[in-house]
Amino acid sequence: IRTARLAKACPLNPRQGGFIRAAGCSENWKLLQTIIQSAKRNHRPLGVVFMDIAEAFDTVSHQHILHGLQQRGVDPHVARLVSNTYENIRTYIA
Repeated sequence: IRTARLAKACPLNPRQGGFIRAAGCSENWKLLQTIIQSAKRNHRPLGVVFMDIAEAFDTVSHQHILHGLQQRGVDPHVARLVSNTYENIRTYIA
């Protein structure tokens, strides 16, 4: 019910691929293939990160997630990007 109400109030971009229920991932897979092919064709560097922390945002502390990234040897730049998403977070319900 909450998700349906939020979707009405804040419609998702059609390209939103994460945090939603979907029948499959074929569209995202095709998009990823296209991005990789374009980077190769244009000799451009490309970094790809896959993160699956389903339900982690409401069950696991941010510090624990960041510690896990460090333990796994994730590039410090990527870990900082994730860390930055946790700074000055505010939730407003109107």
